[in-house]
Amino acid sequence: MARKSPEIRIFLDSNVIISGLLSDKGAPRIILDLLCLNLPNLRGLTGRYNLIEVERNLQRKLPLALPVFQNYFPRLNLEIVPLPAPVELEPWAGVTAEKDIPVIVSAINGKADFLITGDHKDFGGLKSDKKIPCKIVTPTEFVNLVGGLLGGVV
Repeated sequence: MARKSPEIRIFLDSNVIISGLLSDKGAPRIILDLLCLNLPNLRGLTGRYNLIEVERNLQRKLPLALPVFQNYFPRLNLEIVPLPAPVELEPWAGVTAEKDIPVIVSAINGKADFLITGDHKDFGGLKSDKKIPCKIVTPTEFVNLVGGLLGGVV
């Protein structure tokens, strides 16, 4: 009898969602396309905080892309992690940029295995932080790992 593969939970930072929407090439788009396949052992997540950031950035910088996002987003079938409570953010003060603390806490609250971000500046130094229970990777790093993680499904 075949053993069911464990679910891999991936948390998408705002920049991954935006990059994947704006380009039909590259690792962010590959990740979004994988999520659209609804593979049984791959679960996508993002935070309410991230969605607010995505919509704000699209409205401000790329208003014509907002309808594309609103049409495409439901296909991703992402689990939305609620906004963290202020008390949940406090222990992380000073660890990274204040604007990124809700992202880390949301990934942790969502029990993500991977936090996927293109933000090298603010998240790069956290890759080896043992207090963060998920692995922080770039979109390219995740795509390079995903074949083995999904047991050859992709």
